Amino acid sequence: MLSDIEIAQQAKLKRIAEVAQDKLAIAPEHLQPYGHYKAKLSLDYLESIQSRPDGKLVLVTAMSPTPAGEGKTTTTVGLGDALNRIGHKTVMCLREPSMGPVFGMKGGAAGGGFAQVVPMEDINLHFTGDFAAIAAAHNLLSALIDNHVHHGNSLGIDVRRIAWRRVIDMNDRALRDITVGLGGPANGFPRMDGFDIVVASEVMAIFCLSSSLRDLKERMGRIVVAYTADRTPILARDLHAAGAMAVLLRDALAPNLVQTLENNPALIHGGPFANIAHGCNSVLATRSALKLADYVVTEAGFGADLGAEKFIDIKCRKSGMRPSAVVLVATLRALKFHGGVEVANVSKENLPALERGLANLERHIDNVRQVYGLPCVVAINHRSHDTDAELSLVTQRVAKKGCRALVARHWAQGGQGAEELAHEVVRLCEEPGQMKFVYEERAPLWDKMRTIATRVYGAADITADGKVKAEIERLQQAGFGHFPVCVAKTQYSFTTDPSARGAPSGHVLDIREVRLAAGAEFVVMICGDIMTMPGLPKVPSSQAIDIDEKGRVVGLF
Repeated sequence: MLSDIEIAQQAKLKRIAEVAQDKLAIAPEHLQPYGHYKAKLSLDYLESIQSRPDGKLVLVTAMSPTPAGEGKTTTTVGLGDALNRIGHKTVMCLREPSMGPVFGMKGGAAGGGFAQVVPMEDINLHFTGDFAAIAAAHNLLSALIDNHVHHGNSLGIDVRRIAWRRVIDMNDRALRDITVGLGGPANGFPRMDGFDIVVASEVMAIFCLSSSLRDLKERMGRIVVAYTADRTPILARDLHAAGAMAVLLRDALAPNLVQTLENNPALIHGGPFANIAHGCNSVLATRSALKLADYVVTEAGFGADLGAEKFIDIKCRKSGMRPSAVVLVATLRALKFHGGVEVANVSKENLPALERGLANLERHIDNVRQVYGLPCVVAINHRSHDTDAELSLVTQRVAKKGCRALVARHWAQGGQGAEELAHEVVRLCEEPGQMKFVYEERAPLWDKMRTIATRVYGAADITADGKVKAEIERLQQAGFGHFPVCVAKTQYSFTTDPSARGAPSGHVLDIREVRLAAGAEFVVMICGDIMTMPGLPKVPSSQAIDIDEKGRVVGLF
């Protein structure tokens, strides 16, 4: 059996200018090529097509993720290829992978099997340099803060209340908490600092929510970087940083065009983590795709409780975009894991465990249909060891929830294996319906968080210590109460305990910390033990990644 990277390296790619011209009617002069097989779309061109009508937006989400894997990106690609096969001009919109997970636990993140976006190695590694630009812009602001303090601190920054850390696109636990400024007066003032991973940066969130270069610059100017001793906020614009940061991001802001193994167009742009930030690709990419295609298939990170909620309450609320249908990805392996089976045994038929695990999928179906008000189809991402009895059990139980469960074989067969799913998505997109937000914008921050916890996570209530409650109230009184809430919590469970499988209910969600993202325009509620700088596992994926004597990457996934 070929690995994902071997399949990708055997693909017959077309020149990206040919894909743009043949599939999207985009002339070569509107592209900024990065080699033969990837390019950026001109922002001027994208601005010129905004008067066109929108296509249909399809959101791909999933049940609660497991170590067994669900294949959300693979399904997004396979569905997009299938929609093209049945005659609908379709563009896929995906996030760019972070190199932290690529070299850590996850490996590659460009789909899998015969449902991939290519060039796979480029996409998973440096791609077009977007993440490097975001890191540079973020760290420029970090340097300007310490430089301002060193040269007299006319703004009165309290070095104990500097809220802006540094970033790197790599998992490195040793950098979580550090001391900077050592070595004497020439090196600034010593203080505690630390690094987050690039995808957790507010610059990344701003990048993915901005509608234009002007909007990007204005948002970055509103970043709160520190406070004075009397808690007066210091903004990035107070340091005159926004203009230089925007210069570093000018080229990165243009969406990246690549292709699938079946030579269909895909826009890959931005990549905020879904368990830390809002977990969606850029507004610019999705909005542009809607002007270029009949159907746009996009994904939100992790499950329908975490990623889809943020997609709706943050991205859709801010951009005005609305999905017409939702595809909920599940695997029998993941369902059995949520039914209590350990990863080593999830490939074996186990109907009792499967039935127990279905509670997790059913909670996600209820979230999509009842809480978000959207039509839904379950895509069973097929594996060779799936049995007829197991598939029959899932389809029957899902039918009782009022939607269909369809077996999709895109991993093994490409778009052809997802044609039935594509036809169902087209049908769902024609159904009348209207997306609903989880909470009202005017609701107080505390009530927004409680509504998410009780309606989406099945919790009984939320709690926080006095210090956190006081900070939430301070942000409310300071005029940030209308912002959406961005929940940072484990993706593996409806609770804050990653080992709590299935569909637990009645738990209490504790808010450990609250952070203001004034430029991105949301308030982050950190729940449980979640980190903005992951660490590497005992055996990181990097150990299998290598390059051969011909310069070909091996072992990526």
